[in-house]
Amino acid sequence: MPRALTDNGRVELRLRPEDKATLTRAASLKRLDLTGYILGAALPKAEADIAEAERLTLSERDSLRVLALLENPPGAPDRLVRAARAGFALP
Repeated sequence: MPRALTDNGRVELRLRPEDKATLTRAASLKRLDLTGYILGAALPKAEADIAEAERLTLSERDSLRVLALLENPPGAPDRLVRAARAGFALP
């Protein structure tokens, strides 16, 4: 279960002793502390995961449909036109 990030920026991680030893050894071979080693591996992955989740990929058919709608947008519905003329926001 993920642990909450505290206000001081600390994150706790429970590892098996052999996993910690492996990470510590790898970090020392790269001349990094354990935090720097873990962040160096985890942050690029996190940024890639966020970018992937925020990117929308359209099929060619859908891309052409969006472009067609941008070039020739449909008319506003009557209800919207009436609301704009009356100066009211729609719910």
